Amino acid sequence: MDPRTEKINIAAKFISERIGERTPVAGIVLGSGLGKLAEKIADQVVIPYKTVPGFPEATAIGHKGNFIAGELGGKFVIAMQGRFHYYEGYPMELVTLPIRVMKVLGISALFVSNAAGGVNYDYKVGDMMIIRDHINLLPNPLIGKNMEDFGPRFPDMTRPYDQNLIKRAEIIASQMGLKLRKGVYLAGTGPSYETPAEYKFFRLAGADAVGMSTIPEVIVARHSSIPVFGMSVITNEAHDDYADDYVNDGDDVVAAADAAADRMTLLFSKMIESL
Repeated sequence: MDPRTEKINIAAKFISERIGERTPVAGIVLGSGLGKLAEKIADQVVIPYKTVPGFPEATAIGHKGNFIAGELGGKFVIAMQGRFHYYEGYPMELVTLPIRVMKVLGISALFVSNAAGGVNYDYKVGDMMIIRDHINLLPNPLIGKNMEDFGPRFPDMTRPYDQNLIKRAEIIASQMGLKLRKGVYLAGTGPSYETPAEYKFFRLAGADAVGMSTIPEVIVARHSSIPVFGMSVITNEAHDDYADDYVNDGDDVVAAADAAADRMTLLFSKMIESL
């Protein structure tokens, strides 16, 4: 057996035993400041990453570093209260390890979220953007020997974000009276925030929002044929015409994400309820 697969199976077995060997309908990845959704999960089983065999610790601001399994929207789910990032110094194999573990656990859909800068001039702090496509400036997590047990050497990425889940989100948001943006997410390595010239370049390249995560998880999920729904919460205006005294601040980003977390939680809950 591929040693990578063996590592994934060991971690999945550890988690499965602690959740009563139940199969989660959905996996959820919660980005910076968005961990409040996990607090809405009922009958929680909390599994710190550091206790899972082969898992690193989450070190990013606003990431608590737990798996939380339980009921959301009337369904059994497993949520990541924080993720791993390439900028933390972890290789892509570890950054995306939880996604393959959730695949082995049996999830039928993956919901990913992040805090992002709005390079689209129409976007304001607090806006929620459905990710319809992405631009990847991070190393591709599928580089290296293909993991045949999970998917093909050259997976199709024509529709990385599931069209049916996007339509479902738009219908539910309309019923809720919730305004959603829909756009393209670009991910770079971080951890430094981008320069104004880079923001302008990304906007001209077709990006609406920019961050430092998510896409590797999506690529690995699609490699494993898991349908994905992605949401960015706009936490800062990523423009190239700042005032002379403007400073991008990580704590401000987390605070802005926290303010939008309740709306995202309600949307995700209703989407999961409809699965």
